[in-house]
Amino acid sequence: MSRVRFWTILIGDEATSFRATDQEMLVPTLKQLQRVHPQAVLRWFEAGRLWSSPEDARRAILEATRPARKRGEGWRPGGEHRDPRARYQVPRDVKRRRFAQRLRREDARPSREGEATRGPEKPARPRRPSTHADAKRGPGPKKPRRDR
Repeated sequence: MSRVRFWTILIGDEATSFRATDQEMLVPTLKQLQRVHPQAVLRWFEAGRLWSSPEDARRAILEATRPARKRGEGWRPGGEHRDPRARYQVPRDVKRRRFAQRLRREDARPSREGEATRGPEKPARPRRPSTHADAKRGPGPKKPRRDR
């Protein structure tokens, strides 16, 4: 909240130099000005704006600074709490059924002539069984062991 708060007298839309923190101090001056300028009014200045009263200013400022609600009623206690991650938790039977349907759809889909669905198949190369000694030495010929 700003520290600049005071009552001021306005003549039409123009502010005058008459200012005070207490309304009672400006009332006699306002009555004098209203004889010559009937449109003269007393207004409260706060937060860079003119208000009809200090209560109106504080109410509007509090409402403007109040944080907006970010979550809906379903999230708050007292409402029905729904975990947003729950929609991704699917039972195993449903997963299996979806997988089987997807396989059937792919098998039933006619393939076009000359269209490669996969790359050329490479022959599988035979692998040597891995041993602990191979991991230490790395790839290469095995050295014969010397018996003691």
